[in-house]
This record gives sequence, C-alpha cells and structure tokens, in this order.
Amino acid sequence: MTQIYHNPRCSKSRETLKLLEDENEKIEVIYYLKTPPTQVELTSLLSILGMEPIQLIRTGESLWKDKYKGKKISPSQLVDIMIKNPQLIERPIVVKNGRAALGRPPQSVKEIL
Repeated sequence: MTQIYHNPRCSKSRETLKLLEDENEKIEVIYYLKTPPTQVELTSLLSILGMEPIQLIRTGESLWKDKYKGKKISPSQLVDIMIKNPQLIERPIVVKNGRAALGRPPQSVKEIL
C-alpha cells in the first residue's frame, strides 16, 4: 500500500496523486489538513525522509512568516508547530515499504515505487 499525505488544493499534490494512479499503485490518501499526523507519525516521516523538521516546513507561508520566522525554535518545537498548523507541512509526502519521498517535483516519488 502506498500512502500519500495529500492536499487536494495543491497542484503538486494532485500531480503526484495522478502519477501514483498512472503507476497503478494501491493508494491510501491521507488528508493531513483534516487529520494531522501525530508527533510519532511526523517524527517517523522526518526520519525516513532523512530531513530535519525545518526542511519540511513551508517557510513561504504567511503563517510562518508572521508567527515563527526569525525565532529560535527547537526541532521538537517545530514538529509541534507542524502538528498544530498542518498547512505548514510541505506536501505531498509519499510513503511505501518503509521509504518516503517528497513529491517536489512529483517525479521524485518514482524512486520509492
């Protein structure tokens, strides 16, 4: 089963979902804005992506710029911020067989399929 953390309003997320469908993947769509990942889930995703929390944050979002930019924030606090504000999580994230990839660009997920 291939999981995609999906935001249907995001063009890259839609393109990545379409790519998975075109590859005939069995897909579990996780609408992370409605059901944000838990601390354990997000920490696990970061680990398998090989990323630090700040790398998964959409730092161009006005919420980030207005509330958090320029402040000293620990990695665990960044995880908490993403859980409370899932719109700050970079998307889409695709997970399959214990591997994960960020769909930016969408073709980058092919390496884990």
